[in-house]
Amino acid sequence: MIALVGAFDPLTAHVANALRAAGRAPLLCLLSARPAPAGDREDVLRFRPEHLGTLLQRLRDRGVEEVCFVGAVQRPRLDPAQLDEATKPLVPLILGALQKGDDGALRVLLRVFEERGFRVRAAQELAPDLLPPPGPLSAARPSPRQEADARRAEEVHRLLAPADIGQGVVVKDGQVVAVEAAPGTDFMLRTVQGHADGALFLKAPKRGQDRRVDLPVIGTHTIEAAREARLGAVVVEAGGVIVLRREACAQLADAAGLVLWVREPAP
Repeated sequence: MIALVGAFDPLTAHVANALRAAGRAPLLCLLSARPAPAGDREDVLRFRPEHLGTLLQRLRDRGVEEVCFVGAVQRPRLDPAQLDEATKPLVPLILGALQKGDDGALRVLLRVFEERGFRVRAAQELAPDLLPPPGPLSAARPSPRQEADARRAEEVHRLLAPADIGQGVVVKDGQVVAVEAAPGTDFMLRTVQGHADGALFLKAPKRGQDRRVDLPVIGTHTIEAAREARLGAVVVEAGGVIVLRREACAQLADAAGLVLWVREPAP
């Protein structure tokens, strides 16, 4: 049996539907500070971060052998008063993870699950259609200037990777306009409004990150945010960025006159 661990959002729903279509019924394990409501479905298990140890035990009791971490989850805050006995031995690991960057924290989480015998699966492994093939998804093709800006954005992105900062860069005419940090893509694109007309936004995984978790994701909301910021192109790394509702994204990009490009990364 496989468990999808994290939050319920369009990515989680897509992976769950792919598993059901393949004849596998996933157990949804949703991180929540609230207790499970009465009458919650049998295939949904809610847990607090302070009850991680108990979750691990419950997964074993339910016959779970594989886990996939999905859904946008905010970095939790631990309430010491809520810690249960099964989780107390994990507190040093959890606290250490919360002091790291996103990638470092996720590596600790993976270690906790793997050391207890669970196999960690990637969302794109379970639903391969999440990763679009290389090439433009929009009718518009990248211009020579946009190709140059994409190379510049990739260069900057790779320089930032060791700092574990973010997964996105905005470049215009070779100049860096913005870099994604903890507040995320939507915040970054809001902040560049009025300063990035015609700019290029590159989204890519960090060099060296474990691609089983936290692979970058874009969707229709990303294209809308790019349109509102008056960008000229949205570029994602081929094989490294999940595109939700691919056809709808392409249609929105065409309506906005945006280039939507799945770009092969440089070696």
